[in-house]
Amino acid sequence: MLCVYTLSCNHCCISFHGANQSQCTLLSIFSQEYQKLMKRTHANHHTPEAMERYYQRYHSRVMENSSAPVLLELANEVSLSPALMARIVLEKFLQAQESVTVSKAVINGMLRDTSLITDRTLANQVLQCTLNDFCYGPLVDCIKHSIGHEHEVLLREKLLENHLAFLEEDQLRDKGYDKTPDFILEVPVAVEGHVIHWIESKASFGDDSSHRAYLQEQYWSYWNRFGHGLVIYWHGFIEELDCHRERGILLKDCFPSDIITLQHTSSGPILPVVH
Repeated sequence: MLCVYTLSCNHCCISFHGANQSQCTLLSIFSQEYQKLMKRTHANHHTPEAMERYYQRYHSRVMENSSAPVLLELANEVSLSPALMARIVLEKFLQAQESVTVSKAVINGMLRDTSLITDRTLANQVLQCTLNDFCYGPLVDCIKHSIGHEHEVLLREKLLENHLAFLEEDQLRDKGYDKTPDFILEVPVAVEGHVIHWIESKASFGDDSSHRAYLQEQYWSYWNRFGHGLVIYWHGFIEELDCHRERGILLKDCFPSDIITLQHTSSGPILPVVH
């Protein structure tokens, strides 16, 4: 059955045509597309002229009606993420107060805890933005981190259920490795005819741009140090991206059900030496 899904916000609308997909998959895709839109238009919103214009608009409107969701409305008018708009206006406010450039650490701290903002009206406006932004801001960051950890725990449970010995990322870092996958198998397994030494968990949809970035920044480094591996995109991936199997990187959208355990050698597993 052909299905049509439409996800939208005030300035981003995406339609999906195809087979049934889970809500988590659709939301993951929408989030990725929304972030791409924000990246494409980032420079336009962050010129000194644009930032000053947004701040002056905020200031004049909040003087007229301080109880109105001024920052949210302004973000929607100019097609900008509410949390990003809040950051711009907060930065301009602090610069006006301090007459110096304010560090990102200070701004991030105030976005996380709006009680640190001395102007209570602005603090309320910023809080409204962070609570109503589904892709950016401290609340979304916490949710993403929690979901990522949840899926790592799920993968760990699957490994234990299948009686597979493994080393976790923290254990590998203690051994001196900097870039490490989530799990390294102490005894390799075979999946669909391919030997697997490590497994990486991604609680997202694997689209072309994110997968290409992960290959460059993570997967090929893992492959170079630890051998062939498996990446699980729990919310699915574009099938054409699973094109590096022969080179040693497999993609799946769930824990494989056809694992073949390999014989452990008498000398034990071999890990590369840290230089």
